[in-house]
Order: sequence, then structure tokens, then C-alpha cells
Amino acid sequence: SPSHNFPSQSTLVDWLSHTPYPPYRASQISNYLNSGVTDPAQMSTLPKTLRALLQSSDVPLLSLLPPGGEIISLDGTIKRAYVLRDGSVVESVLMSNSARTGHTACISSQVGCAQACAFCATGQMGFSRQLTADEIVAQVREFDAMLRRLGSRLDRVVFMGMGEPLANYKNVVKAVKEIQEAGIGWRKITISTVGVAHNIRRLASDLPQVGLAVSLHESDEEKRSALLPANARYGGIAELLSAVKYHCDETGRRATFEWALIDGNNDTPETARRLGVLLAEAGIKPSQCHVNVIPLNPTDGFSGSKSGMGRVRRFCEVLEAEFGVSATVRGR
Repeated sequence: SPSHNFPSQSTLVDWLSHTPYPPYRASQISNYLNSGVTDPAQMSTLPKTLRALLQSSDVPLLSLLPPGGEIISLDGTIKRAYVLRDGSVVESVLMSNSARTGHTACISSQVGCAQACAFCATGQMGFSRQLTADEIVAQVREFDAMLRRLGSRLDRVVFMGMGEPLANYKNVVKAVKEIQEAGIGWRKITISTVGVAHNIRRLASDLPQVGLAVSLHESDEEKRSALLPANARYGGIAELLSAVKYHCDETGRRATFEWALIDGNNDTPETARRLGVLLAEAGIKPSQCHVNVIPLNPTDGFSGSKSGMGRVRRFCEVLEAEFGVSATVRGR
């Protein structure tokens, strides 16, 4: 069946107010969409006339979000490109690891990205526009509907696709609330940020149970600004770690620091020690954080290469043995 850009229930209620149909039909339509039924012709409890109205092309609510392409990897990962109404393209990824985390949707929050991180393919594209809350939620609903048709369901959602979620703050917060209402628990949702410090603080009160992941990647101010130009824009490493400390204290949740190891660049024991010292100086206790070490994903626009496993292990050992900070390697 075709993919749809699903509206929220409140949007449906608003649309129904301009038709002869009562508001309770909105929850029926939402239930169908959530259970994987996206073809109005199959919504058998709705009146035929309402089904016909939903199918008509002049209803903007269910405008198509067709997959622009799908790549399935050997490990079962599914990568989808969606063409939006204005012709923009965004990507979402479904990762499956049933033994540990189940099915995880990695979703986008912007078309392109303005952060210009040196090693990121999206950053090299530049920024086009913000995604609406409905466009963000639609990516989640697409994968969940697909899994439900297979007798399974989506377990987790991570905002680690295209874009900087905290630079699209209002729409992302609205989307997260709708994703939670659709059945994904607060603690099964993670927002990843390059370090928009003031909005990390806002998250502590707006979405206190949602996980926070910070793309740190460097412990040296100058080197981090070269790798992630947004570093200076949002106040530098000290301001970022101060915001993370505030978030951890306010929410009682542990923050994750993402670290893409680049061979001979940010993978030395000295770099790990500098990170350990910075965390201690910021007052972030070992129990309040975790370092997620990621093998670099090579892109055409970046010359760095990923670190060898020996250097990866040594980096993690320094953090754990000398600072008590847990560090694990995440596969791609």
C-alpha cells in the first residue's frame, strides 16, 4: 500500500469539523493508521462516503509520503528515502537487534543540516528546511506500520538521522509527544544533538524522561570547532558540559556522549584523558554519563579514516580504568 504522511489526531479532529462527520471518527482513523492500515478503502468501520472523501486528492492530510528508495543491508537494516510534498528528500533507518534493543527507528528532523560537521554527509549538503511535526512522526509510523503487518512492533526511536533536532526544537518536542502517545515509551526515545546548550537545558523540563545523546567527538576546544563548527556558536565545550550536567541533575537520567574515532586524530590516550578531566571539572559524575564510541563512517567530503580496534580499545580503557567512565563500542 502507498505510504502516507499521517496527521495527528488533533489535526484530524480539526479537518472533520469542516465535514458532516463527528469528531470521534478521528480516533477511529488514527487507530487504523497506527495498526498499519493506511488505505482508506480498508477502514471498514467508517462510512463509505467518509472513506471516499479520505481517498480523494483534495484532502491534504493524507498526502503521499512515497518511499523514494529502500536499501536493505545484510544485517537486516532498512534505509528509506522519502520524497516529501515539496520534493525534498529525507532518510530514515530501521535497525533490528531483537536480542538487545528490538527494532529501532533512526529518524530525521530537518532536510539537510546547518551544523556543517566535517565528517557528516548531511552536513556537507547544507540546510534546506525544518521538518514539520507530522513529517517527523510519519517516519516513525511508517516503520511501525510495516512491523505490525509482520506481527512485530517498533521498540525505540532515536533522533540521529538528518538534521540537528534541537535546532528544530518546537516541532521535535511536539513530534516526541505524539510518538509517545502512539505507544513508544518516553525512555525508549533518544534525542541526539551536536550541543545546542540552551535547548539541552529546556529539554530537562519539557521532556525530562527522554534520553539525551551528545555528539562530542573532541575534548580540545580548537579541534572540536574545526570538526564541528557549531562548537563555538553554542558557547564551546565548557558551556555544553555545563548544560549536560544541568540536564543530568534535573532529570536523574544518564547522558550519552557520542565519539566517532578518527585514526590518529581524536583516538589517542591523551585525548581520552583530557575528556575524563573535562567531565570531572564539569561535575559530571561517572554514574551520570556513558561514552559511546563509534567507528567513523567514511564520507566523500572527509579525508579521515576510522581507528583500528587496538586504538579503540585503548581509548575505552583509559576512560574506564583512570576515570571510572563507562565506554563501549557501537557497531554501525
